[in-house]
Amino acid sequence: MTVLKCRWVVLLLVLVACSSSDTPVPPVTPPPPPVTYTDPPQYGSPFAGVPDAKDLIIYEINLRAFSPQGTFAGIIPRLDSIKKLGANTIWLMPIYPVGIANSVGQLGSPYSVRNYKEVNAEFGTLADLRNLVDLAHSKGMAVILDWVANHTAWDNPWIVNTTWYTLNSYGAISIPPGTNWTDVADLNYSSAAMRRAMFNAMKYWILAANVDGYRCDYADGVPFDFWKPAMDTLKNIPGRKLVLLAEGARQDHFTAGFQLNYAWDFYGSLISVIKNGSPASNLFTANTSETSLLPSGAFKLRFTTNHDETAWNDTPLGLFGGIQGSMAAFVLASYLGGVPLIYNGQEVGCPVKLPFFSKSPIDWSTNPNLTFEYKKLIAFRKSSEAVKQGTVESFPDADVVAFKRKLGADEVLVIVNTRNAPNTYTLPAAVANTTWTNPLDNNATVNLGTQVNLSAYSYLILKN
Repeated sequence: MTVLKCRWVVLLLVLVACSSSDTPVPPVTPPPPPVTYTDPPQYGSPFAGVPDAKDLIIYEINLRAFSPQGTFAGIIPRLDSIKKLGANTIWLMPIYPVGIANSVGQLGSPYSVRNYKEVNAEFGTLADLRNLVDLAHSKGMAVILDWVANHTAWDNPWIVNTTWYTLNSYGAISIPPGTNWTDVADLNYSSAAMRRAMFNAMKYWILAANVDGYRCDYADGVPFDFWKPAMDTLKNIPGRKLVLLAEGARQDHFTAGFQLNYAWDFYGSLISVIKNGSPASNLFTANTSETSLLPSGAFKLRFTTNHDETAWNDTPLGLFGGIQGSMAAFVLASYLGGVPLIYNGQEVGCPVKLPFFSKSPIDWSTNPNLTFEYKKLIAFRKSSEAVKQGTVESFPDADVVAFKRKLGADEVLVIVNTRNAPNTYTLPAAVANTTWTNPLDNNATVNLGTQVNLSAYSYLILKN
C-alpha cells in the first residue's frame, strides 16, 4: 500500500469514528415562514363623495374635548354643525386603545397605541365607529383616522417581537431617538415582518370601518421606503378614493403617494408676522418656498392651530392677538395657498388650551358671530377655483399682506392688515381705481381708489 493510500484509509477511519460518536449534532432550525394575514370583508360601500385634494376642508376632532361624553356617539349631534361650517372631511384623532406605560396626565396619550386593530373602549365600539362613519358619509363628509406608524405602546402585542423595535446599545427596546416620549417604543423599519403587519393593520380600518384614509402621525420619522409601498397597498384596495395626509414636511412624502403634508414654515411665519411684528412680506417668501416644488395634485395643509399647538403652545386667540387677529391669520392660511384645517373649538374662539391627555369639553355656545364669519370665509373659498388653485400675484408690504389670485377670467383680491393698529394702505397700481364685488357682503359693489383704510387686523376679500 502506498503512502497516499494509507492517508486515505486513516481519513476514512476518522470520519467513521466521528459519525458514530455519541456527541449530538444540533439540528438546523429553518426560519419560521412569513405570517400570512387575512383582510376583513369590506363593511358597507366605499364612499363616492371623497373630495379631490384641492377641495378639501379638513376638520380635526379631539374626542376627549369634543363632547361631554368623549365618545363616537358624542360627535353625532354636531355632525350637521360641522357640515354647515363647510368642512367636507373629518379627521379623528387616534381611536385605538391607549397603552398603560405613560407618566403624563389622567388618561394617557392617544398616540401610545396598544393595539392597531382595536377600538378604544373609552370612545365606544367598532359598531359605534361604523355608525359615525355611515352618518358622516350620509351628510357628504369623508372620515379619516389618525395613524401612528413610528412607535407603539409598551404593552402592544407586537412588543414580544424584539426585532420589530429599535434597540439601544444595551440591547433593550428604546424610545424614539431625540424625543422624551417615554410612553412609546420606537419601531424598527428594517424588519420586513413588522412592515407586513403594519400594511395589514392600515388596510384593516378602510375595510372594517369604511374610513376614507389617514392622517399619518410623525411621518418624517418613518422612512420613504415604507411609505411608498404602504400608500400603494392602500391605493390598490378596489373601489377606493382616499385622503392621505402626512404630518411632516419632507418632499418625498408626495413621491410616496401622499397628497398633503404640513405647512410648518408658513405657520411659523404667521406667528412671526402677526404676533412678533416681522415684515408681512415674509409670508410671501414662506408661501413660495413651500409651494414652488409641489408636484401636480399635491398641497400643503395650512392651519392656525391643531391639537399639538393648542395643547402645548397656545390657542389662536392667544397666538394672534384675540379673535380678530385669529381671523386675519385664518384668512391668510386658507386663501394664500394650500388646504385649510379647522381644529374643533376654533370656530367658536375656544379660549382653553385643550388637552388630549384628559377630558376638557368645549363650550360650543361661545362666540356665535365668529362661527358665522368662519362659515362665510369657508363658503367663498369652496366656491372659488381661483382661491383654491389660481396663480398668486403678490404686493409686498411691511404691514399689509395683499395679493391677487387668478385662474382664467376669475380674480380674487385679498388684503389683510397684520397689525393690531389701523392702517391706511396705499393700493398698488395693479388694483388701484378698480371695481370689485364683496362676496362676504352679499356681493356689494366696491370701488377702490388709491388707498384703503384698514382697522386693526381687518381684511378685505373681493372678486371680479
